[in-house]
Amino acid sequence: MTQALVATGPGEPLDVREVELRPLTRVDVRVRVAGVGVCHSDLSMVNGTLAPSYPLVMGHEAAGTVTEVGDQVTGVAVGDHVVLNWAVPCRVCWFCTHGEPWLCAAIEGMTGTPGGTLADGTPFEACLALGAMAEEVVCPATAVVPIPADVPLEEAALLGCAILTGVGAVRNVARVRPGDSVLVLGQGGIGLAAVAGARLAGAGRIVAVDTSPAKEALARAAGATDFLLADREQPASALGKQLRAMTDGRGVDAALECVGSAGTIRQAWTSVRRGGTCVVVGLGPKEQEVTFNPLELFHFSRTLVSSIYGNSDPERDIPALVDLLGEGQLDLAGMVTDRVDLSGVPAACERMARGEGGRTLVVFDGS
Repeated sequence: MTQALVATGPGEPLDVREVELRPLTRVDVRVRVAGVGVCHSDLSMVNGTLAPSYPLVMGHEAAGTVTEVGDQVTGVAVGDHVVLNWAVPCRVCWFCTHGEPWLCAAIEGMTGTPGGTLADGTPFEACLALGAMAEEVVCPATAVVPIPADVPLEEAALLGCAILTGVGAVRNVARVRPGDSVLVLGQGGIGLAAVAGARLAGAGRIVAVDTSPAKEALARAAGATDFLLADREQPASALGKQLRAMTDGRGVDAALECVGSAGTIRQAWTSVRRGGTCVVVGLGPKEQEVTFNPLELFHFSRTLVSSIYGNSDPERDIPALVDLLGEGQLDLAGMVTDRVDLSGVPAACERMARGEGGRTLVVFDGS
């Protein structure tokens, strides 16, 4: 039995419970979790934005140590440090064979897979095939990416989602070039990673925006050159005017919306120059709508595109991010504002819903 954080339904309290993980198959590994991030996608699993099956063991952004391997597993061994990958591509569908593994048909719309049973025998789902808010996880060996032993293991959890998503959105979707001006709306874990990605790409001006003044220090530490305090009541055009004033009247070359709401998507779009790119990174509800008129679409010639998992391939991109860590170009610990145990996750979700803090990291005794 292992301790895990269980959701029983939308809006229901999250409980720490004893669970029995599913048996290890010949192609699986067992991982002792060292750290797991509290991601906005976790919040979406319980606030009605997504509709997973319940009960659900939460969590997907994690790193840990391999403690057991199936007899057909190669490439990873007991004792290896690994980052978990919640979006394992099949490598054979149309999207995978056409260079878009983040759109893999095998994982489209997937929210969980059978993970084991609760103490009373009730089957549970493992969130995004991992269920990583637990002392241990059992997952396919293809869902782990080995990392060097000298990478701080707890903080390495952020490589599995926030960093891949934020940095990837900048590099792979917005394709920011040296000297570009970049807007990042929302300074949670992924927004901070996007700011860091813009800095890594050599952006000239990086404008971070958030509704909380406490986010300014975090954003500037990640690489922001400017910080603007957003007003939830102001029209979308107001931010665009501020950004144009900062960019010789044009607007920014690229905007990354890391909130996931119709209002902030419209703000990001309005802030982009003619011919620029607006990237929707945040996961928003289907009930909201964003409207555009035909004339503005024609006149501004902007690109509006979403970023799924940073359009990343974790097998390729996590090692590249580890190299940046080794070179001192990424600071994972600087994005972590709270460290809690499993019982602290509900409060972390409340902080995230209020827009407070950066990344909350769940850590385990003895990790």
